[in-house]
Amino acid sequence: MTTALWGWIYSKRRRELDLSLFLCFFTLFVEERGGLYTSVIEYTPLISWLHILYTLLGAYLYQTNSPLDKEVYSEYTSFMLRKGVSHLLRYILNRIISSFFVLFAIITITFLLMHTIPGGPFTSEKNLPPAIKKNIEERYHLNDPLWKQYGDYLADLARFDLGPSFKYEGRTVNSIIRESFPASLELGIISIGLALLFGIPAGTIASLRQNRWQDYTIMLVATLGVSVPSFVLATLLIYVFAIKLQWLPAAMWNGPAYMILPALALASYPTAFIARLTRASLLEVLSQDYIRTAKAKGLSQTVIIYRHALKNALIPVITYIGPMTASILTGSFIIENIFAIPGLGRHFVTSIYNRDYTVILGVTVFYSVLVITLNLLVDLIYPLLNPRISLHDRQEG
Repeated sequence: MTTALWGWIYSKRRRELDLSLFLCFFTLFVEERGGLYTSVIEYTPLISWLHILYTLLGAYLYQTNSPLDKEVYSEYTSFMLRKGVSHLLRYILNRIISSFFVLFAIITITFLLMHTIPGGPFTSEKNLPPAIKKNIEERYHLNDPLWKQYGDYLADLARFDLGPSFKYEGRTVNSIIRESFPASLELGIISIGLALLFGIPAGTIASLRQNRWQDYTIMLVATLGVSVPSFVLATLLIYVFAIKLQWLPAAMWNGPAYMILPALALASYPTAFIARLTRASLLEVLSQDYIRTAKAKGLSQTVIIYRHALKNALIPVITYIGPMTASILTGSFIIENIFAIPGLGRHFVTSIYNRDYTVILGVTVFYSVLVITLNLLVDLIYPLLNPRISLHDRQEG
């Protein structure tokens, strides 16, 4: 057992910090047990010779079945558990720091693009008198140099102040997000629920009925769901169910009946993708040796599928939840405009038409933080579902 442990340590020679922590612990341990060393080895990358020495020592202790071997393994295991917590915190800290750099790049690029395109938030077909236009620009500091506007925006952003809206008189970007995001969130949650509710069973049925009519039918529908854009499907749904059949309302957001068509249109792509992903993953899992062993033991197909196979097959689906949520939230921009939903996506599209700089930047920052947070949560959950993948592997990947 310890031979494998020492071999694992030896295979990580490039990770000087992890190795040094172990050597410090081991030196303290030997000092307590036998007084062989009188000082603790301090951290330094130049410890390869000690690394090889302890590797050989561990193999020797294992071969001689020394009591010291069991004590080393027990205390090293508890040490690694404590070290695992610190590694998790270090990983989260690294991700947060890198996320700040990503967010900074997004803000900078968006800010420069908005100020590069011709026109401005107060450019209209009817030209304003120069005096009035000058007063408006002074009020919103639009006549300041670009670098000063950028610095002022970053300073306000550090105080979580996204600034006033140029087009919505008397309203701030914070209030717009606070009032309109609940509708977008409600639409997104319903769409995600529909995608998981229909996508996973469809993919499971397709894999269990491989190369049969059920498989062909589900894959045909899934291919159409992936291929047809959501705005095209939304138009078809309105035409069929709202205009022709008159079963459902065509627009607005005034009750459960108003949620059906936009949720179906928005959930079409992720549902189809999850069905295809579940089918491929489940087929791969069903070909594994432990599934054959379960069948040889006489377990029923229901037990094999739902207790063993499906749990591992859903790991890629869980990984997809982060990007899927981002796709649904960004895809809701068009859907909210088609169905006249008073959500954040509709305000975002309107602000683009009106060149409302602060709303565009505020919504971009808000969704960027949301997507980055979701991806971080997925990365943290993934090793819990798949122990073969560690946080260090995710960080290196």
